[in-house]
Amino acid sequence: MKDCKFCNLELEPTQKLILRNEYCMFLQLEQAQQKGIRLEGSGVIIPIVHRATPFDLTVEEWNATYALLQDVKNYLDEMYQPQGYNLGWNCGKIGGQHIFHSHLHVLPRYADEPLAGKGIRYMFKSEENKRETVIK
Repeated sequence: MKDCKFCNLELEPTQKLILRNEYCMFLQLEQAQQKGIRLEGSGVIIPIVHRATPFDLTVEEWNATYALLQDVKNYLDEMYQPQGYNLGWNCGKIGGQHIFHSHLHVLPRYADEPLAGKGIRYMFKSEENKRETVIK
């Protein structure tokens, strides 16, 4: 996977390794570390071994993802003091996946955001997401 930004961290020079365990890593872009910006503190948990989607993870990778997620939350709580979180996987092109190496988005949320209180289903429930074809 020579073109994968998660297999070859040097391909994205602003990407920083923050935490890791035996099976996975937590990465942040430098800009996510700036206070007050959109997506402040956000990052991704990825398996070290290239896996296209979370459906391809081993049991060990799932367990390691869970364990690292707890460490990531502690880190983010200390560094950024968010008031909530959104967690999410984008799977496949239609699901919004742009890097085809499995990655769990960890998105700290803040009370002063215009969309505070809106969850991950908010955009999918909007009228603009109405499907063109309805099967009856």
